[in-house]
Amino acid sequence: MSDNSPARHALADLTTLGLGGPAGRLVTAESADDIVSAVQEAARADEPLLVLGGGSNVVIGDVGFPGTVLLIRSSGVEVVDEHGDTVSVRVAAGHPWDDCVAQTVADGLSGMECLAGIPGATGSTPIQNVGAYGQDVSQTIESVTVYDRTEGEIDVFTPADCRFEYRNSMFKYSDRWVVLDVTFRLRRDRLTGPVGHAELARVLGVGENDRVPSAAAREAVLELRRSKGMVLDPGDPDTDSVGSFFTNPVLSAAAYTELRRRVDGAEPPAWPGADGVMKVSAAWLIERAGFTRGYTRGPVAISSKHILALTHLGGGTTGELLELAAEIRDGVHDRFGVTLRPEPVLVGCEL
Repeated sequence: MSDNSPARHALADLTTLGLGGPAGRLVTAESADDIVSAVQEAARADEPLLVLGGGSNVVIGDVGFPGTVLLIRSSGVEVVDEHGDTVSVRVAAGHPWDDCVAQTVADGLSGMECLAGIPGATGSTPIQNVGAYGQDVSQTIESVTVYDRTEGEIDVFTPADCRFEYRNSMFKYSDRWVVLDVTFRLRRDRLTGPVGHAELARVLGVGENDRVPSAAAREAVLELRRSKGMVLDPGDPDTDSVGSFFTNPVLSAAAYTELRRRVDGAEPPAWPGADGVMKVSAAWLIERAGFTRGYTRGPVAISSKHILALTHLGGGTTGELLELAAEIRDGVHDRFGVTLRPEPVLVGCEL
């Protein structure tokens, strides 16, 4: 574990947005033991603690963070159990997520190939129940090992304990638990499960519910994400973002009926859920509220490739980014009566 406390570190350098003020103290943890020790040390000193992985799903305020920022840099992927055609793989919290996906696909394991190209660390994936192109990590997570800051002990949580929901979990708005590792249950199979996403099926040239080689699905997902500026690329300013800034709103049956009334009976892209709820495309709402790709406000903009991504063009502030986000949120609400919610975690700022 390394302590870089002598200097004030700009958190902008540690986030994919390139925004955020300074950290009071920066500590790097390279193992689960390092993580626990750093958390305990911060508790003894009674100082605020911010746990930071890849910095790809966090918006940090311009004032920064006054306490200790703990950088999670543990790594490792290991098979811990095999039973029939299922394989349990434990991944350290700091292991880069896309590297994990690439390795499991190369090893002939299926279950996370459609989550390729998502930036960030593996320990962050259960926090917001990362998902894309028909897969969510909650579908394959077997357990999550955490350090409980309140009880001062290590626990192992089942998926039910994690209370996974769409882009949400019990971890997302609480700093009580720090993820140490995640165990996934994957299939020993070089084919995907049934392709459940229409856009991905189109790119693959197959029908929905067909199965394809997992390696081919991974490459197709990477192609799609690059076309939307969703794969980190130093030469592409559209990738200086947190990915999708807003989640797709989940509406009750009554709210969805009201939305359809406001759009003169048009059919917004939507997916039915339990108890009559409908998950509606946030991108569709934003575009029809009058916003366009490439819409720019000084040093921040809507991505020129993806209407849901807000990008930092350089020289801006978190405040300016959030002003743009508020303009979009308010514009959608005024037009449709639907309130968009941010997908990233906001630290030292609010929307």
